[in-house]
Amino acid sequence: MAKDISFRDFTTGEKLRLAGLHARMAKRGLADDGTDRVDLSDLKRKVERIEKAAERRKNGK
Repeated sequence: MAKDISFRDFTTGEKLRLAGLHARMAKRGLADDGTDRVDLSDLKRKVERIEKAAERRKNGK
């Protein structure tokens, strides 16, 4: 998570989207067959995009 934001800085919609994305990451991790070849980069980018939006909104930029 970005340094300057906390969970209360997210909107309700963003919180729901983050919860959904984290659940999808967990599901992919559980589906791994032990090879550690699960690609989570697309979901991580979505989470980072949401975090950056919240940080911009908090800092007024």
